[in-house]
Amino acid sequence: MESDRAFLAILAILLLVVISNAVVFAVVRGMTRGGEARWMEALRKSLSKPLEGSANKSMDELRKRVEELEEKKNE
Repeated sequence: MESDRAFLAILAILLLVVISNAVVFAVVRGMTRGGEARWMEALRKSLSKPLEGSANKSMDELRKRVEELEEKKNE
């Protein structure tokens, strides 16, 4: 009896996961299918901006450090 309940619980959870994945897939496909998908481009740009900013900042710090070391070497 308990094994039947466990089996039904696992089956219910599995069905819930499969149905939720299908719903999410349908929503995303519907959003990207119609016309131009500008929201994806906007999302990509907004996610890459903070990364570019921190990368530029660290590169600037590295350039300054290299310049300082070159000046010390030339003295």
